[in-house]
Amino acid sequence: MKRIGVLLFAVVLGQAAAYAQEPVSFEGKSITLVVTSAAGGGTDLSARLIANYISSHLPGKPAVVVRNVPGAQGVVGMNFLVNKVAPDGYALTVAGATLANPLVYRVPAAQFDPTTFAFIGGSGRGGSVVVIRKDAEPRLYDKKAAPVTMGSLGGVPRAGSQTAAWGAGLLDWNMKWVVGYPGTNELMLALSRGEVDMTATANLFHVRQLLATGNFKILVQTGTMQHGKMERRAEFGEAPLMADLLQDKLNDPLARQAYEYWSSNTALDKWIAVPPKTPEAFVKAYRAAYQHAFDDPAFADLGKQISDDLEPMAWDDVETLIKKLGSTSPEAIAYITTMLRKQGLETD
Repeated sequence: MKRIGVLLFAVVLGQAAAYAQEPVSFEGKSITLVVTSAAGGGTDLSARLIANYISSHLPGKPAVVVRNVPGAQGVVGMNFLVNKVAPDGYALTVAGATLANPLVYRVPAAQFDPTTFAFIGGSGRGGSVVVIRKDAEPRLYDKKAAPVTMGSLGGVPRAGSQTAAWGAGLLDWNMKWVVGYPGTNELMLALSRGEVDMTATANLFHVRQLLATGNFKILVQTGTMQHGKMERRAEFGEAPLMADLLQDKLNDPLARQAYEYWSSNTALDKWIAVPPKTPEAFVKAYRAAYQHAFDDPAFADLGKQISDDLEPMAWDDVETLIKKLGSTSPEAIAYITTMLRKQGLETD
């Protein structure tokens, strides 16, 4: 009798395993795409493009129903996704990098944790670069010379511009900040006129324009995540990675964690995921469809119309970045704030 029970149990397990391995089909179904921003913006356009191409590569080619749920930097939409949308395999989101930042979701109003999602893929912007006037570079390493001026948008430098903060803080660059430019065009005009000596950008078009004059060079790049590590981007030539320049300067564990938090933040642009507890068979189907989409030349052409810097990222690279961000301690984030304040920047 016991043997019969064991055999029956084995049969049930075998049937369950076979069922679990059966390919899923989306035929006759629709996918709910939750976009955490208003219609018409960069994230919304990217989300619609990515979702439609994923859909065309899913078995059964399901329809896509877009649901824009904006508010509170995307927190409202993410709360809606995890609380109101069933994790049945027929829902996904395309979110911006902001929603992977613990500063955004470690607040009482946020009811989601991006590290618990199942990632389908994503995109980066190929990393940021610091571009400097060639005639100003010698002053960067000479404390007796006039400081090199680093131009930046707004009051607190964005993540890409903070590349220079690491240079000033750990590499002893001789520089000072000039902040408050209202937009990228104004900042690039100031750089071309010589009002500032260097700035940071992730825009490949602007980089090419500056280099074409012969007056500028790429000083350093943040890199792009490929196969679990930061790699130099081919379009930026031999410009070194900031991680390589700081290799011997990050002996303090807190400084290293702060750097990895910042580096992960600069590497990520858009991430695609399904809600926690989505069945694994659906996760695999989405990942395969996403890979096929990015292999499609037509998809790449359309993507370049949204952003010339769109760089595909595999799901495991996205997962690495988001989990690094999620594991960052408040003390490590505070390290960056302190570093910026020491350089005369108001961070509040």
